[in-house]
Amino acid sequence: MAFEPSYFKADLFKVLSNPVRIQILDALRVGEQSVNSIAQQIEAEPSAVSQQLAVMRRYNLVRSRKQGNFVYYSVGDATIFKVLDAALELFHNHVIEMRESLQKLE
Repeated sequence: MAFEPSYFKADLFKVLSNPVRIQILDALRVGEQSVNSIAQQIEAEPSAVSQQLAVMRRYNLVRSRKQGNFVYYSVGDATIFKVLDAALELFHNHVIEMRESLQKLE
């Protein structure tokens, strides 16, 4: 089977289907961070963050760099933020439509 963009997109959305992974990516918007720093920001256990980072590293969404006893993560390609921002815009549009529908019922 030839490489198809649709398969790549489907795999990307599978990886992004986990809310914790999206929270991690959002935390990495400011730049490189350690697992503990990310875990504090998203209020999750460092072990859970590490597991999700490992998944995203396999798909090249994040990069890792070891320094001493610490591993630092950063986003592999900042274009992922355009995808996340587009999804947020869709969400806001959906909320607006729901609100307008509810107002018509009043």
